[in-house]
Amino acid sequence: MTQYLVRRLTLFIPTLLGLSAAIFILLRVLPGDVVAVMLAGPGGEGSFTQEDVARIREQLGLNKPLHVQYVDWLFNMLRGDLGVAMTRGNRPITGELARQFPVTLQLAGLSTVIVFAVAIPIGVLAAVRQDTWLDYVLRGGAIVGLAMPIFFIGMMIILVLSNVFNWIPPVAFVSIWENPGVAIQQLIFPALALGFGSQGLLMRMTRTQLLEVLREDYVRTAQAKGLTQNAVILRHAVRNALLPVVTIAGLQIGGLFSGTVVVETLFNIPGLGRGLVQAMFARDLLMIQAYIMYLALIALVANLVVDIAYAWLDPRIRYE
Repeated sequence: MTQYLVRRLTLFIPTLLGLSAAIFILLRVLPGDVVAVMLAGPGGEGSFTQEDVARIREQLGLNKPLHVQYVDWLFNMLRGDLGVAMTRGNRPITGELARQFPVTLQLAGLSTVIVFAVAIPIGVLAAVRQDTWLDYVLRGGAIVGLAMPIFFIGMMIILVLSNVFNWIPPVAFVSIWENPGVAIQQLIFPALALGFGSQGLLMRMTRTQLLEVLREDYVRTAQAKGLTQNAVILRHAVRNALLPVVTIAGLQIGGLFSGTVVVETLFNIPGLGRGLVQAMFARDLLMIQAYIMYLALIALVANLVVDIAYAWLDPRIRYE
């Protein structure tokens, strides 16, 4: 197990470096002068001179060669210095991320709990009741969830809540550590919108894998020994059926964090996703780099945790 962990951690570092290089280069090849767009403002009505452009370019280090800019940014990032947010009063970007990350973590964490608590039991139930009316209803609901994008689900939730229950997204966000009851009320509907599609995918994957496992010889042997159906499913079949589900779940967790960009903007939640959207409208290059890199790091860590969990569930993985 130790060798497996070392190999995965060794692969983690070059993956992160390659990802940082891709983010850096892609943001540099975007059309238009980043500094000119930033000085012009979101509406493009701002006035500036070439001296202002030159001063900001020098301040951001954009007058240096591209490889020098990347090395400087990489070393500063390793030291925890992500620069300052020029469109937010020159406040440190590290402080902005530290303030917004717990909000996004609460939203994605609640959505993950809902997804697993709903999708896996429903998938097991659909497999046990295969080809019954309940199975058809559950599969139909999963397909609906997969077909609808996050922004559409979020808008539908807002429209129904506002028109039927006179509910609107709160202006001020309350942390779950300050008032858990109020925080969950604020986050429950965004979390449902964020995880609706993931529930459908995990439910169908759980159902498919469990049906395959239930046809295995060891399951029939357990049934022949007189074990009850619940014991066979819960103690023998479900664990083996969840192995591929864990892999898909890792990708879904990364997708939940990326989906916060849409959900936080719709529900007015002050997290990383809404911060990224605001930075993109302001064309604040350093902030955009930091936000994308931070979200990418979260996705990589989630995949690493899933790989470790996969090796724990299936000992054959760690020995190969």
